[in-house]
Amino acid sequence: MNDGRSIPQIGLGVYKVAADETAALVHGAIEAGYRHIDTAALYLNEKEVGEGVRASGVDREQLFVTSKVWNDRHGLDETRRAFHESLAKTGLDYLDLFLIHWPAPTQNRYVEAWRALIALREEGLVRSIGVSNFEPHHLTRIVDETGVAPAVNQVELHPHLPQQAVRAADAAHGVLTESWSPLARGRVLEPGSRDRQVLDAIGEKHGRSAAQVALRWHVQQGLIIIPKSTSLDRVRANADVVDWMLDADDMVAIASLESGERTGLHPDDHG
Repeated sequence: MNDGRSIPQIGLGVYKVAADETAALVHGAIEAGYRHIDTAALYLNEKEVGEGVRASGVDREQLFVTSKVWNDRHGLDETRRAFHESLAKTGLDYLDLFLIHWPAPTQNRYVEAWRALIALREEGLVRSIGVSNFEPHHLTRIVDETGVAPAVNQVELHPHLPQQAVRAADAAHGVLTESWSPLARGRVLEPGSRDRQVLDAIGEKHGRSAAQVALRWHVQQGLIIIPKSTSLDRVRANADVVDWMLDADDMVAIASLESGERTGLHPDDHG
């Protein structure tokens, strides 16, 4: 990352994972080799993420935990309080990465929230700071007004929505792009769809599943991914995307799936 720290390229997302399932899932994922866990205040499972991290027995310094501040907590003081609440819920001594979850532009307070994150990092309370769902104009504004670029921009990104403009803006500021919903919430895997046919054909060539092909597409482009599953078998399979390569024809075929379709709101319309 642009702050000199490193982030594992493959992480476990826990969006919509029930709190009573989260600790065991996190523990199991860490046992399977994961070292990166992504949560948020909105997910209502920060406490259980911390429990799973502690239960794993893995040295805290080897793990990377991310959380996020929600839209209703933007502002210098509110964002600071929200961070301390998240940290307390995890029961951890520090967070590795803290993000502004959405710019929520109608509130027009995301620059204040970003200033709060900068201060938290300067005080050593969080190691790295970043944003989520920031369009190029949101990103440019916080950099212009504070002089500090985020380490990461986590955005919806999948074969339907490759986010070329966002990725270009991130790269121009030295920001790493992280993909949430890397499988378009399963839409690219729908049986009988053209997406699935394309991914299955590529997978047959490589002896891989359609999901692994789609996730490899992300990894091969240098994107960070946080696929979510409540099945530990699928969690393990999702990480098996690092020791093989898609060829040029595969990448062209997957590029043909671009439609611009989102599974969530456009950032300018959220919050």
